[in-house]
Amino acid sequence: MAEPVDQADENAAANEKRRRHKEAKDRILAKKTRTGGLLIVHTGKGKGKTTAAMGMIMRCIGHGMKVGIVQFVKGRWETGERTVLDHFPDQIDIAVMGEGFTWETQDRGRDIAAAQKAWQRGKEMIASGKYGFVLLDEINIVLRYDYLPIDEIVAVLKQKPETVHVACTGRNAKKELIEAADLVTEMTEIKHHFRAGYKAQSGIEF
Repeated sequence: MAEPVDQADENAAANEKRRRHKEAKDRILAKKTRTGGLLIVHTGKGKGKTTAAMGMIMRCIGHGMKVGIVQFVKGRWETGERTVLDHFPDQIDIAVMGEGFTWETQDRGRDIAAAQKAWQRGKEMIASGKYGFVLLDEINIVLRYDYLPIDEIVAVLKQKPETVHVACTGRNAKKELIEAADLVTEMTEIKHHFRAGYKAQSGIEF
């Protein structure tokens, strides 16, 4: 059964619009020739900053890349992603350096010492040339509290090897880090189940 004339005209116009759109996109993509390590920042009040970085890590594993992970804050939680990543010991190195959130430790001196130790491990991973991707998980939190000097962090990240991608996660990313980054994503909270009384659950939060 033939389609109505009006619908046929509408479909033809839509197809022509898509064709022109594809041509424009192809011209833009043809100019994108650069490759190399990116500085990536995931920030904002919404959920999903570390989760998104873990998704990138899954891609890295699929491409045979070696990944380094430094966790600045979360401590030795038993998480689903950790269980998965433990199946790839030849590709994944994880340094769990945090001792819990700052409101749990209530010891600023200890928090600063832990942050410095974690940053030292992160610097070693970045400089080693062994890793194609390094995740500095929740580094934005320790930077927010000035546990580490932002100028040093930015200087090191700007001088990282060209082959290494580095992702920095956590709320309240410093403007200096945002300015230095190649890719910045802000997770915006629209609605959160915690406000309805839900607690952290396996598969969703950890």
